[in-house]
Amino acid sequence: MSKLGNLSARLHHGEVGYDFIKSRKIWYGISILITVLAVVGLTVRGLHMGIEFQGGAVFTTPKNMSTSVARAETYAEEASGHDAIVQKLGDGSLRIQIAAIDTSTSDKIKTELSQDLKVDPDQINADLVGPSWGEQIANKAWLGLGIFLFLVVIYLAVAFEWRMAVAAFIALIHDITITVGIYALVGFEVTPGTVIGLLTILGYSLYDTVVVFDSLKEQTRDITQQTRWTYSEIANRSINSTLVRSVNTTVVALLPVGALLFIGGGVLGAGMLNDISLSLFVGLAAGAYSSIFIATPLVADLKEREPSMRTLRKRVLAKRAQGTDTGEPAEIRVPDDSHDDGPADAVPAGPAVVGPRHQPASRNRGRGRPSGKRR
Repeated sequence: MSKLGNLSARLHHGEVGYDFIKSRKIWYGISILITVLAVVGLTVRGLHMGIEFQGGAVFTTPKNMSTSVARAETYAEEASGHDAIVQKLGDGSLRIQIAAIDTSTSDKIKTELSQDLKVDPDQINADLVGPSWGEQIANKAWLGLGIFLFLVVIYLAVAFEWRMAVAAFIALIHDITITVGIYALVGFEVTPGTVIGLLTILGYSLYDTVVVFDSLKEQTRDITQQTRWTYSEIANRSINSTLVRSVNTTVVALLPVGALLFIGGGVLGAGMLNDISLSLFVGLAAGAYSSIFIATPLVADLKEREPSMRTLRKRVLAKRAQGTDTGEPAEIRVPDDSHDDGPADAVPAGPAVVGPRHQPASRNRGRGRPSGKRR
């Protein structure tokens, strides 16, 4: 078995692990800091909405243009009086986006661009998007997001419980805020592809969270009938048992998205790939983080407030205080029946007292082991 596979098996069986629940205040602090930075970026810089949302025109030039992107951007801004986004396509043509212009203005811009670029006006293709259509797209995007979040909360409340639904909802809002904030800080254009990418990563984040919640639900069944583990400790074991799976899934998903973002959008200059790849890359990373460090610790915090869980914690700590303070079951003293004044045998408490493990101790007592007093 590989080292990673061996680590995964040991994590799954609880032989090793990291205490995520104990360090939850650190993760909460990190998330709050990132969220504040995202909100500041969103407030100060705002989102750069594409023409699909605010209306405008897209001009496409003929193939194999010798004009540079920077020069074409200057020409477009001088002709329109607005900021322009220019992208060079694979066939050498230029794609020029100018927002907030109408039909009459676009005809004038098209004429001036043809003169600056030294091409025939008929060779420049102009596509107009009205602001009303863009507003409809934006409203539908918000409506789709709202329906998605509502259905997520209902599903988790029915399949698990309301505390897990609340924790998952907070984790999803956390992922949305970080992704939108980074879009504002980076200045990438928000297009319908961005919305598609955002909804995609929310589904992925939810999947990763549900995997941990399912393990937690299974391990906490009849939790109050035992005195070995608290709810937070079992929640921590659930995170560790699915940790390698979550990391592997996230890395495998990030590799192609990273190639799309950094190689396709950055090195090759395929700017149209950036709007969807950035939302996927940031959202996948934020979703994996929130599933491990936010959602499950929040569930543990909410559950530990229940009277039954508080009572369980007191019983576990009291039981543990009788033996060791390491989370292992306490030891009880069983008198030696063969000698009234002999020392007691120490055997594990709980389930280990019964069954085959207890038989060797019984055989030893039957043999009449000499006590310390007779020495």
